[in-house]
Amino acid sequence: MANRLAQETSPYLLQHKDNPVDWYPWGEEALEKARREDKPILLSIGYSACHWCHVMERESFEDEEIARIMNEHFVNIKVDREERPDLDSIYMAAVQALTRHGGWPMTVFLTPDGAPFYGGTYFPPEPRGGMPGFKQLLLTIADAYKNRREEVERSAGSVREFLQQATTAALPRTQTSGVLLDAAARALLEQADARFGGFGGAPKFPQPMNLELLLRHYRRTGERSALSHVETTLRAMANGGIYDQLGGGFARYSVDEYWLVPHFEKMLYDNALLARMYLEAYQVTGDGFYRRIAQETLDYVVRDMTSPEGGFYSAEDADSEGEEGRFYVWTPEEIRSALEPDEAELALRYWDVTERGNFEGKNILHVPRPPETVADEFGLSAGELQRRIAAIREKLFEARERRVRPGRDDKILAAWNGMMLRSFAFAARVLDREDYLNAARRNAEFLLQRMRVNGRLRRSYKDGEARLNGYLEDYALVADGLLALYEATFELRWLREARSLADSILKLFWDEERRAFFDTPADHEELVTRPRDIYDNATPSGNSVAVDVLLRLELLLDRREYGDRAREVLEDLSGGMAQVPGGFGHLLGALDFELSEAREIAIIGDPGDGGTKALMDTVYARYLPNRVIAGRAPDDEEAAREVPLLKDRPLLEGKATAYVCVRYACQNPTTDPEELARQLEG
Repeated sequence: MANRLAQETSPYLLQHKDNPVDWYPWGEEALEKARREDKPILLSIGYSACHWCHVMERESFEDEEIARIMNEHFVNIKVDREERPDLDSIYMAAVQALTRHGGWPMTVFLTPDGAPFYGGTYFPPEPRGGMPGFKQLLLTIADAYKNRREEVERSAGSVREFLQQATTAALPRTQTSGVLLDAAARALLEQADARFGGFGGAPKFPQPMNLELLLRHYRRTGERSALSHVETTLRAMANGGIYDQLGGGFARYSVDEYWLVPHFEKMLYDNALLARMYLEAYQVTGDGFYRRIAQETLDYVVRDMTSPEGGFYSAEDADSEGEEGRFYVWTPEEIRSALEPDEAELALRYWDVTERGNFEGKNILHVPRPPETVADEFGLSAGELQRRIAAIREKLFEARERRVRPGRDDKILAAWNGMMLRSFAFAARVLDREDYLNAARRNAEFLLQRMRVNGRLRRSYKDGEARLNGYLEDYALVADGLLALYEATFELRWLREARSLADSILKLFWDEERRAFFDTPADHEELVTRPRDIYDNATPSGNSVAVDVLLRLELLLDRREYGDRAREVLEDLSGGMAQVPGGFGHLLGALDFELSEAREIAIIGDPGDGGTKALMDTVYARYLPNRVIAGRAPDDEEAAREVPLLKDRPLLEGKATAYVCVRYACQNPTTDPEELARQLEG
């Protein structure tokens, strides 16, 4: 019989509904049972695309004997970390404090009041490789809780105290200046892998926020080494196995330093951040390679990760048919059977497909040689090579589509959708793609109509149901996406909605006593501590995005209170940015915006007018990370009243006109795209 998880909507929880474990979702029913029966809680946290989560389920949670021990001695709670980032943040901090490492699946043992006293990640069913067996561990923990309660309570008290101090303690502060930004860039370049790109060794994660910080550094200082490392990294990733050479989109990370063998799951957030990173590299360099990778990534999201309602799905699994990566790998024979002989010969060489293989006897497609080298070997021009590879790619993609696809996590998360919304809105203007703008508008409508209930943003949506009150990152990232959509369309509705979310951020998440933003709203359920995740990891923290959005809205709307809150956070976290710059990539970008002479751009003109488009194209053709842009039709008095930047801005000679200002001091208005370009670069 199915357990209680059968009533949930999370694909990860539903994967465990037929386990013999008496699983509960996190909630008062499970917590009350633990208190009433005086049992410890076994909390298991993971996510649907997690390979080792699947392994632990097969080995332990489907095992009848292990399930019997769990059911007899524990109240067992299963949590989707993507739905409940608050619980994941709290208990990951606890596991890291207890064991000095973390990851998923996460296994934590709690007292009935939620205080952790022991934890770890993956445990094999029997002792292996120095790890205790899960069965052995369960019996040891149950015995300790029953017979050595004082020891358990002492450990729980120490961890509780650590967690509360970690979320409320003030960090040391330093001066927020260009010196801090320059030092952060130097620190990142010292960690850079100059040969293969990225930072550090294996496993290697893309870290787009830190790459963007280096791109900002190049923009600010002209330091070529920063741009060089960004380009080295972006090319290595796009030519590596971490990038889906046939279908577009990036896997979560590479298990090696070469970007060859990915952890095959594809996450929405990685592709949102990386698509924007490649677009920004295209703006800086004009290199069509970056444009192509951005387009292929966004096309993948439209094709495979968009719901009929316009929401974006969360992830695709690493596994299919029970094997990691099976959907993506090829043998030479499979290549030959899908192509004509001359096409197969070229494909095998271009993507380095061999009989020996590079992954468990098969081949992850990658591009290890410069295309020019392959073109020379086959007597082709560079252009002809790319045309032939494009045709071959299409054939192989069609052949691959007949395979069993990896599982897809089709829940829709507000924060991750906000990231992708921003990328589509931005790409629509940079690439002049009306279809991308339509995807952005549909997504914004979906978020506002289906994921907002009684004025409150919800975290997760699936099967027609929006669940769980939104967290700081949800409000901040959706506001971020809506702001980008406003700047791409000048449709006032999106700016109003972004402003409304900003007001909610100040009302729900700001703590007057601590003078800081917390991740959960003030009326959230009481947990062992109120989480405050300040680090930019795989995704930007709610804190850093809130700061960035508030600073930009301050300029657009002349709302000083927005900027004041943002500057308090920048000062509060200045010491952290100085000490661990790699953990604050997005926040350092917000600091760069605050310290810069940000361009305030107003464009007055009819939206369908060619002159208006020419001015917009001029803005979006340039990498301008420190700018805001607003616009209106000449007769739109409503926009002029609501957006101070648009007030008293007439047309010149009846033509679409651009105004470029810095701190509300403006240069001469212009109707000439070339003059606008000079003002933007000046």
